[in-house]
Amino acid sequence: MEKKIEKDEKLFTMRHSLAHVLAKALMSLHPKTKLTIGPAIEDGFYYDIDLDESILPEEFPVIEKKMREIINKGEKFERKVVSREEAAKLFEGNEYKEELIRELPEGEEISLYYLGDDFVDLCRGPHVGSTRELQNAAFKIHAVNGAYWRGNENNKMLQRVYAYGFKTKADLAQHVAMLEEAKKRDNRKLGKELELFMISPEGPGFPFYLPNGMIVRNLLIDYWRDLHTKAGYKEISTPIMLSQHLWQTSGHWDHYKNNMYTTKIDDTLFAIKPMNCPGGILVYKNSPHSYRDLPLRVGELGLVHRHEKSGELGGLLRVRCFTQDDAHIFMTPAQIKGEIKNVVKLIDEVYSLFGFKYNVELSTRPENSMGSDEDWEMATDALRSALDELNLDYVVNEGDGAFYGPKIDFHLTDAIGRTWQCGTIQLDFQLPQRFELEYTGEDGAKHRPIMIHRVVYGSIERFMGILIEHFAGAFPVWLAPEQVRILPITDRANEYGSKILAQLQSVGLRASLDDRNEKVGYKIREAATMKIPYQIIIGDEEVANQTISIRGRGNENKSGLKLADFVERILQEVKTRKI
Repeated sequence: MEKKIEKDEKLFTMRHSLAHVLAKALMSLHPKTKLTIGPAIEDGFYYDIDLDESILPEEFPVIEKKMREIINKGEKFERKVVSREEAAKLFEGNEYKEELIRELPEGEEISLYYLGDDFVDLCRGPHVGSTRELQNAAFKIHAVNGAYWRGNENNKMLQRVYAYGFKTKADLAQHVAMLEEAKKRDNRKLGKELELFMISPEGPGFPFYLPNGMIVRNLLIDYWRDLHTKAGYKEISTPIMLSQHLWQTSGHWDHYKNNMYTTKIDDTLFAIKPMNCPGGILVYKNSPHSYRDLPLRVGELGLVHRHEKSGELGGLLRVRCFTQDDAHIFMTPAQIKGEIKNVVKLIDEVYSLFGFKYNVELSTRPENSMGSDEDWEMATDALRSALDELNLDYVVNEGDGAFYGPKIDFHLTDAIGRTWQCGTIQLDFQLPQRFELEYTGEDGAKHRPIMIHRVVYGSIERFMGILIEHFAGAFPVWLAPEQVRILPITDRANEYGSKILAQLQSVGLRASLDDRNEKVGYKIREAATMKIPYQIIIGDEEVANQTISIRGRGNENKSGLKLADFVERILQEVKTRKI
């Protein structure tokens, strides 16, 4: 039996209805407002308006009060279907609504929603029956930003009024508190403070890793390699730039060229790769294969580039170049389900290591796709069947698959409740056909392999950015750029501190000695600011007894310890990758 979780449609409907209430409030307070669109979004809703005067933060409470007045009237949402001519006449003078109406396909039903007797909007719905159903809803206007009409910078700049929207005041308060905590954990802020990475004006969206950041990055890569070697993957590396012809064959040119960087070499157009899969396919084609070679699991830490808009960039979480922890699995039809289940287990192992809980989405065929209905149905059924056999709950996300196949996405939840889409499993019948991939079957005939595209981290950059914020910069010992800092209380302890440093470094621990002529309190505060897991404090007593005192994160304070015991403990934490 299929096990599935539906999205919270009631919450979506509530937020969509609140967007209309917001629009009515804005029209009431600013009669010259021209309405455009107002959808529900992940944490609330917004409405884009054309208004000459600016909506300023001091007006937010006034708008919220007007919204509450509208809600308390208990006005009904009433749907009405009209002809194209009626709709055009009703919204005459509002060029935005007129444009939307003109672009509706012939024969498509045009619906309006009335809210009371004095407000109507062009809308598909759905909405609640009456504003009485919104009386317990909690909402808060929190921003007004500029937004081009329909996202096109050649169009007029509108005002986008954003609001949070939740079922209860407690839910809203929890969300606002989470956002405040998120500001403290911002990877851009911590990346600078902890000297992990930088973004230069000379390369917006192109991160520079600093020495501390390289330690974290390389440790993530080492873990990835260890895990994949054990799981039977072979690692490859493919070129960063390949010809236009390749991208046309793969279909990326038609579906993705606006996000690709291009250049000419010897009068031939080349593109810097935005993803690794065509290169992996060329590796497969390099030699003949039989059914005995399959499944063939090929992994690649491939640097890719995508032309993201400047307004969408954000530290390591959204960049223009990043390293995908890609893998491609070539297999027979009979091996599909087993390989999907193996990848799910691999992803679960990684997320569990870092302490992440996650939810799963199954995304189906989008409108802009390629391939036959039969292939899409077979691929979607295979993904669904694997999830059901693993007894995983999942949401069906209609129409959000890749252009070449359906996919399973993994959304992990961080320490403060935010969700991030990272891992994905995409089942592909199309690219093996477009590239004419083959293997010799048990019957001696040529057959077409099936292909899985999958990532676990998503990208090294994004996953590292998530980890920075998840741990608030306080990485677990095995991942910390600096694991131990030795702090002598007096100059007399410096020589002993040097001996301790040498012993720690001899067993591979990342340690330093702070022998500056500063007060120990200052040194302790600085080490704490750098989120170093352990501080070793040494003074005359420790020198005399050849012991150490430690300060650990989480208010751990111990004295009279033997260095050997401490080293054994910390090495065990590193070996087990303790969180």
